[in-house]
This record gives sequence, C-alpha cells and structure tokens, in this order.
Amino acid sequence: MATRRIISQEKTLLEKDDRIGSSPAASEKSNITPAVPASVIIKLLAFTFAMIVIPIASYFLTVDRLFKGNSTYAGATAAIMANVVLIGYIIVAMAEDQSDQENEKKGGGGKAEGKKDL
Repeated sequence: MATRRIISQEKTLLEKDDRIGSSPAASEKSNITPAVPASVIIKLLAFTFAMIVIPIASYFLTVDRLFKGNSTYAGATAAIMANVVLIGYIIVAMAEDQSDQENEKKGGGGKAEGKKDL
C-alpha cells in the first residue's frame, strides 16, 4: 500500500515569499517604460492615416474634376500620392535617426541608450 506524505508544515507556492533571496531580481523594480517612444508611435499613426486618406482622396478629387472621368490617370495620381507619403515617412524617419545619433555623440544618452552589461 502507498503511504501519504504529511505536508502541513511545508509552504505552498503562494505562501513562499519571493523577496527573501529566491530571485536576485525580485528586490529590483521592473522597468515598465515602453520600448518605443510615444512620438514615434504618433508619427507612425499619422503617416498610416495619410497613406489611407491621401491616395483615395486624390483619386476621387481628380477623376471627375481634373481628368474628366478618366480613371486611369486618376489611379496613377493616387499611386503617385501614395509614393509621396511613403517617401515623406522615410525622410522623417531618417531625420529622427540622425538626430538620435547626434545626441549620442554630444553627451551620450538621449533616447537611444543601449542596455548595460551585467
């Protein structure tokens, strides 16, 4: 026959206290800062909105008024406008990356800090 083990004196996982040496990181506060700055997210959302609205608006504004019903030219205009928005996003992203690199060179730190070695 099998015997039962009496476990009334052992602590369960919920009763154990993690702050007493069981984990070296348990006493440190966790870093809850976002991985991407809010300004980057706002720029991305703005360019996403522009990528949707500008080509569609340019198509419908030019199909009857400028090109007198020729949807081929209006579609080409919409494609060109989509490329304009995309190039604008690339230019803004490159300018932001260059400013981050300049901040690192001047005084170190800034937004783009690397992880510390353990």
